[in-house]
Amino acid sequence: MEYTHPGRSGLSVSRLCLGTMNFGPHASEDDSQVIMDRALDLGINFFDTANRYGLREGRGHLGLTEEIIGRWWAQGGGRREKVVLATKLYGAMGDWPNEGKLSALNIRRACEASLRRLQTDHIDIYQMHHVDRETPWEEIWQGMEQLQREGKILYVGSSNFAGWHIAKAQEAAQRRNFMGLITEQCKYSLNERTAEMELLPACEDYGVGTIPWSPLAGGLLGGVLRKIEEGRRAAAGMQARIDALRPQLERYESFCAEAGEAPADVALAWLLAQPAVTAPIIGPRNLEQLEGSLRALEIQLDAEQLAALDAIWPGPGGPAPEAWAW
Repeated sequence: MEYTHPGRSGLSVSRLCLGTMNFGPHASEDDSQVIMDRALDLGINFFDTANRYGLREGRGHLGLTEEIIGRWWAQGGGRREKVVLATKLYGAMGDWPNEGKLSALNIRRACEASLRRLQTDHIDIYQMHHVDRETPWEEIWQGMEQLQREGKILYVGSSNFAGWHIAKAQEAAQRRNFMGLITEQCKYSLNERTAEMELLPACEDYGVGTIPWSPLAGGLLGGVLRKIEEGRRAAAGMQARIDALRPQLERYESFCAEAGEAPADVALAWLLAQPAVTAPIIGPRNLEQLEGSLRALEIQLDAEQLAALDAIWPGPGGPAPEAWAW
């Protein structure tokens, strides 16, 4: 396993991040624990979750995923000590006021609730799941600083921020002599490269590592055409996207076949080749999916291959303003 530092921190995390969104609704608790144990065996020490994970398509309940991780940690064996855990807050956990977003009150309450579910005394990276346009940064950082002083969180991260949100957050943190963000979790893949315009340049400039979610674009980049040919059905709601992108998907899967690599592995390898990327999030439902992801770490795409992928999946044209001004 390869390791890197997220952003400008001295923390060491694996270059693949284990996403746990499927734990509970789509992977049983027993299967989830097997996946986490195997991840440690493979050297994956970076896990991502959120306080709202666990309820999906009418199955499970809010907080279930954190509870599953907490019961896994409670088994001992150094499990907690080996894991760098990132969890999130923002979405409402109930119908009463102050049960969501980023007020100082909810930051405190949400953190303490996550700590109880996770059966731990601290969160390694506490991530804001979305920007809160109604709460000033002075209040947000006050809440995070208090948690850090109490030893309940060690680092702070963001998710789904725009580039200018990163700038505002970091400038406000610097005024308080606070480290601010070390990571930004963003939607980024060969199929979705909007982040290259503003977000990635902002993250690189402020020393914030990026953690791409949906690296396979919801399955589109995982060999979807070949799977359909083999008789497997596309996920509900995906057919329209497949039809719209069929020419690109055909070229992409042909490129992967010529390279002798699985499309999912190429998509992850492309992200790993991007300088701003710390670790793409993989979200396995079983051991086969987990172990298959490791191949991406061995693929080294050369300049010609990277150019070919740019031709198939063109980005926005570089960072702004060049991307749109000239």
